[in-house]
Amino acid sequence: MGEYEKNSLSLTGAIGLGTGVMISAGIFALLGQIAELAGTWFPLMFIAGGIVTGFSAYSYIKMSNEYPSAGGIGMFLVKAYGKGTLTASAAMLMAVSMVINQSLVARTFGTYTLQIFNIEEGSFLVPALGVGLLLFAFIVNVSGNNFIQTFTSIISLLKIIGLVVFAMGGLWVAGFSVIPAEGGSRTPDSTWASMIAAVALTILSFKGFTTITNSGSEIVKPKKNVGRAIIVTILISLVVYLLVAWAVSSNLPLSSIIEAKNYSLAEAARPAFGNYGVWFTVAIAIIATISGIIASVFAVSRMLAMLTDMELIPHKHFGMPGKIQTHTLVYTIVLAMILTVVFDLTRIASVGVILYLVMDMIVHWGVYKHLRKKVNANPGIVLTALILDAIVLAAFTWVKLNTDWLIVAFSIVFIVLIFVGEHLFLKNKTAEEAKS
Repeated sequence: MGEYEKNSLSLTGAIGLGTGVMISAGIFALLGQIAELAGTWFPLMFIAGGIVTGFSAYSYIKMSNEYPSAGGIGMFLVKAYGKGTLTASAAMLMAVSMVINQSLVARTFGTYTLQIFNIEEGSFLVPALGVGLLLFAFIVNVSGNNFIQTFTSIISLLKIIGLVVFAMGGLWVAGFSVIPAEGGSRTPDSTWASMIAAVALTILSFKGFTTITNSGSEIVKPKKNVGRAIIVTILISLVVYLLVAWAVSSNLPLSSIIEAKNYSLAEAARPAFGNYGVWFTVAIAIIATISGIIASVFAVSRMLAMLTDMELIPHKHFGMPGKIQTHTLVYTIVLAMILTVVFDLTRIASVGVILYLVMDMIVHWGVYKHLRKKVNANPGIVLTALILDAIVLAAFTWVKLNTDWLIVAFSIVFIVLIFVGEHLFLKNKTAEEAKS
């Protein structure tokens, strides 16, 4: 298993890791869903999402400056709330939302790959290819490779260049016109609630910056470079997302973007460049999803191993040999595979949004209530981040209650189960320690 060491991650490496996780499924899988909710001006939702993410990142940067740690968010929660149910549950929500993101990436890989062969996205091959990619990520992570940082940095650069080429080519064909996508027939009317809900999905495409906070203690000069890496990563991603969204908007009517929402980039390449454009777009999607999933699997398994070492989550070996991180890697991959097979892209993204925003609000409240003086955080900025999260989560939940209430119910039950499970685990552990 690849292990990082102190001062082993340069500023460039940290940016590569962040963009590697961020610019993967986010833009490929979510663009059509964002268009469906936001309507013709959907590219602007990425700016709103970038602003909300910027406020949100402030708390993480302040915490990283004070407590640079490989534990990242798990360690921040311990500093804010102690080793209790809230810390353990919020850390689990973070870990599970990252696993959900892996299943989103896996299904995106399957959906885009099939575009080469003109196979319908409803095919069983979508989850089958997704499971195959997860298996590949497991093999890379478990084989003891130390090239994960270098690999993700190089691949991140390749896919960013590829996406910019795609975007500029699409815009060139469209004459670089800044006009909203044409409505076309059968397009739903967007409301204020649905537009704010669309911002929730853009936040999901930016949340890869948390990978950098999880690598805090390994980054060279962390007090200076963690914040820089996060800001640069968010800005690079915002520019790439805007260019791509603008290119798609210029080449397809809104109805077509929504109809092909799970593979809208490939569909937008068709009128602009024909089959060659589709193949090029699919190639970028494959590169992006492979690099994103390898980096994400590594980050989640390490976070779960850290929570296990801190005795905040239960752990069973099930007869497996090797270190705890190898075991958590297996759990991560198995859960991601189950989600990939059971849920479609829209539902995976929806659950991921709800879990992530709940966790994010718990982090902001912890910083505001318990740590703002220790980490020298501006309370106004932290509260703004908390309020923006609450508004976006409320709008997203409202829209989903009206369109797919089952996902909201599933998310609530899942969150309750995590909190109850962690409470019982920690209570039993305390009782056992008292006996001994």
